[in-house]
Amino acid sequence: MVPVALSIAMARWQVDVPVDAPPIVATELAATLLQGAITTGVAVLCVHLYARYRRPWFGWFAVAWGVYVARLLCILSFLLSGQRVWLYWHQVTTGWTALALLWAALVFLRQPRARPAYLLLALFPLLWSYIAIYVLDHFLWAALPAVLFLSGATAWTGWVFWRHHRITGSMGAKLLAVSFALWGLHHLDYPFLRAQGAWTPWGYYLDISFELLVAAGLVLLVLDDLGRGVQALSALSGDLQRRTSDTQPLDVLLSRPLALPGVRGTAMYIFDPAAPDAARVEADGEEEQPADALDRVLEAAREPRPPVIAAGTTTLQGRVLRGAGVCESWVGSDLQPDVRAALTRMRVSRRPQVVAAAGEQPFVAVLPVGAGAHLVGALIMAGDIRNPFTALDDDFLLALGQQVGAALDQWSLDRQLADRTRALEQLSARMLRQHEEERRRLSRELHDETAQVFSAVKMQLEALRGALTSEAAPRLDRLLALVDTGIASIRQVTSDLRPTLLDDLGLRPALHSLVTDFTERSGVRATFSAPATLPVLSGDADLALFRGLQESLSNVVRHADATLVEVAVQVDAERLTLTVTDNGRGFPTLRGGRLRDTDHRMGLTGMRERLLAAGGKLHIANRAPGAEVLIHVPLSTAAIRSR
Repeated sequence: MVPVALSIAMARWQVDVPVDAPPIVATELAATLLQGAITTGVAVLCVHLYARYRRPWFGWFAVAWGVYVARLLCILSFLLSGQRVWLYWHQVTTGWTALALLWAALVFLRQPRARPAYLLLALFPLLWSYIAIYVLDHFLWAALPAVLFLSGATAWTGWVFWRHHRITGSMGAKLLAVSFALWGLHHLDYPFLRAQGAWTPWGYYLDISFELLVAAGLVLLVLDDLGRGVQALSALSGDLQRRTSDTQPLDVLLSRPLALPGVRGTAMYIFDPAAPDAARVEADGEEEQPADALDRVLEAAREPRPPVIAAGTTTLQGRVLRGAGVCESWVGSDLQPDVRAALTRMRVSRRPQVVAAAGEQPFVAVLPVGAGAHLVGALIMAGDIRNPFTALDDDFLLALGQQVGAALDQWSLDRQLADRTRALEQLSARMLRQHEEERRRLSRELHDETAQVFSAVKMQLEALRGALTSEAAPRLDRLLALVDTGIASIRQVTSDLRPTLLDDLGLRPALHSLVTDFTERSGVRATFSAPATLPVLSGDADLALFRGLQESLSNVVRHADATLVEVAVQVDAERLTLTVTDNGRGFPTLRGGRLRDTDHRMGLTGMRERLLAAGGKLHIANRAPGAEVLIHVPLSTAAIRSR
């Protein structure tokens, strides 16, 4: 950062070099003006980054380059006036520029607190520049401490960015680290080369190159963080969408940020104004589960007037639902005062907060998580760097919190829908069982009472045959035929209400009998094939298969206009499959061959409900020619035995 003309001016008392050589002065004036224009552009870039992202390190970078511009103005003033005071302020601003760049890097990485020792570093350029210019007569002793100070501060700046690169893998930080390291080495050649005029005007051009590299590193740093942020949002969205029914969204939510560079722990904190920080205890004495607590908070947030915290309120009620990484131990324990204060500020301002914590990790970031327009909690991330997205603005972090809140709200609604669906399925299964119990009762009453009455009537009529005249015998025969018809009708009704073969002989004979009876009654040829032994199924599954075959054969008679029906039973390691195919017209279709909606058909709906209650599935399709009905029932763990 020390120009050639100033180096000659400082060395004029030891070496015989003409100071006022016009070519040198003209060359240095042009180079200084070029560097001043470029440095001003870099300062404007940093001002723009600060205005855009409101990050303090961009502000300090702008200050550093502003001081650098002031240093170049001192160079111009000295070249034009030759007054030693401008040489003094040139040396001072050179040191302050290096310190400002170092401070910007430290704020970027750690946000250090101001200490008295830092003031001594700022006073060093003031004191030593005075000694070097106005007191010392030996050039090497005057220049060496300033050069070492300048080179050390610049190399320290490069080391700070290299450390950030090692944590995050940022290519922008790597470029900044290499640029400042080379710039620091470049300062060391001052006593040997630039002081002798060997770098005119190439020393300026090297400084300009380093400035451009630093500017490129800052821009690349922002682009790296933007890309990392978009990648994190996309990955989190994909994880939440790909989650299975067994996956808890809190696990996905907390595990994904752990993959971000520098993040060592995550935690989900929910606000609960109606309850203390301790976990709520239910009536049976069991602790409220995290999923239930999250559902309760999200449901309260969907109320028209959810409880809110007033500005200035310091009481924070809530708890950590779940943690991961270094934050796993936060569940059930008191949070650090700094973290609680950040949560309170975030709840009032609804903006992300970053604090320097005193725990295992140096920094904690608190992101608001909302359900709709209401704030329900916070995503806490603890790590080695100031926040996981170093260069991003708060709006990007807000987007992350909003996505998390929307995902949690959607998961809560899905969970409630699944609970209600499960309740409806249980209600449907209960109604089907009650229906079957009622059918069984009616079948038993018809068989045991009504059929017995008809049998007794028939016996009484037979007993009257000997007492009747020959003219009355035909009338008696007609009465007996009517009684036989009634008895047969009752037997058919009882068989339809509750298949006695299924209870008495088992599934395979009952299915075979149903196919045989179908052929006899309808005249449609039907075949039946099944293994000699079928696995043991639950009573609901047996009955669902029987009713499914019964309804399928009934549909063939009513709608298919078929001449052949094939019924087959297949068994594999996981399920039993009943297939019913015919050569009829098939199911009605729409344009394009897609089947019409069959949900309104009561028979198929009943089949689906029965199979769903038994854990099975129904699949229908058209074949060439005819239709196919597939009924799948999962096998139980019971041993396979012959029926």
